[in-house]
Amino acid sequence: MSSPSNRGVVFKGPGKVAIESIAFPELALGKRKCDHGVILKVITTNICGSDQHMVRGRTTAPEGLVLGHEITGVIVEAGRDVEFLNVGDVCSVPFNIACGRCRNCKSGLTGICLNVNPARPGAAYGYVDMGGWVGGQAEYVMVPYADFNLLKFPNADQAMEKIRDLTLLSDIFPTGFHGCVTAGVGPGSTVYIAGAGPVGLAAAASAHLLGAACVIVGDMIDDRLEQARSFGCETIDLKKDMPMEDQLEAILGEREVDCFVDCVGFEAHGCGCNHSHEAPATVLNSAMQVTRAGGSIGIPGLYVTEDPGAVDDAAKVGALSMRFGLGWAKSHSFHTGQCPVMKYHRNLMQAILFEKIDIAKAVNVQMINLDQAPKGYADFDGGAAKKFVIDPHGSVAA
Repeated sequence: MSSPSNRGVVFKGPGKVAIESIAFPELALGKRKCDHGVILKVITTNICGSDQHMVRGRTTAPEGLVLGHEITGVIVEAGRDVEFLNVGDVCSVPFNIACGRCRNCKSGLTGICLNVNPARPGAAYGYVDMGGWVGGQAEYVMVPYADFNLLKFPNADQAMEKIRDLTLLSDIFPTGFHGCVTAGVGPGSTVYIAGAGPVGLAAAASAHLLGAACVIVGDMIDDRLEQARSFGCETIDLKKDMPMEDQLEAILGEREVDCFVDCVGFEAHGCGCNHSHEAPATVLNSAMQVTRAGGSIGIPGLYVTEDPGAVDDAAKVGALSMRFGLGWAKSHSFHTGQCPVMKYHRNLMQAILFEKIDIAKAVNVQMINLDQAPKGYADFDGGAAKKFVIDPHGSVAA
């Protein structure tokens, strides 16, 4: 009996993705069986800004890579060693692939699992240098270590009703929340969010959930700033040739914030009259400039070790010109790295199910079908104030 067909979003070189037939997933890791894995029929799979870095040609991603690390699906096959999940369960897939057995996983550091990527700690689906795992912007995908990795939703019908929100649990909602937690956001705090892309908007919504008194979002795209204002954020237009401290003072009455969250990363551009020029350290330097002494800076925005499209030779290997002495002098705390999704996703699921947050509305989820993915990538690259979510089987539309 032949396997069902499968199609996925494939990276074809800088600026190009295509929908192609790909192999149907097997419960296998190389030549050995993957009895701890499951095969999911994908319900939703999202386009991420991290994917966009690869598609722009700003990483060493190989052509032919099946993209996608933000996955929600229903189990259609389970390996022999899967004990606590069943065929038919609807689950969220953390973008981190984690074994659950190594010292980092046992400490809750699932973003830097030691056993799932021969090249370095940490792995993800469909991403450069992250272990070679097949991505989930597809109709079907294999998930290893399923009992440990997957978050089962309590009720499948309820999950489908809330799927536009729940699909964000695989990455951007926990990532934005993690950025805020590591920046020290809490009741009454003032927060600056750098970047109003989907992760920045998710961080802003998370800051509200955590009780921030004032959430300020900075960006250069008018539609994204308008989206941030739609759920109660103050905004700063970084195209203006006006010092950020002056703009903060106009909002807060003071020139610093308690907490700073970098949701931009290494493709940052200079502010004001230099906004068309790339300046990869500009957000980090701004963070040290406008965060109060003793404050914390959360950095969920992506920084890379290899960037072939960087503005200079130093940036091509991730060496940025930071004014680190200022951060040292102000006793700042910096928190970097991938979000350990499992640390947060169950509680954030509860916040969604009990309607404590409307995260899909905050990030402006736009549903598309699999064949519309190339246009979704193009629109996202053009600065659309939307989070594109692919519905590969038409199950959400139905």
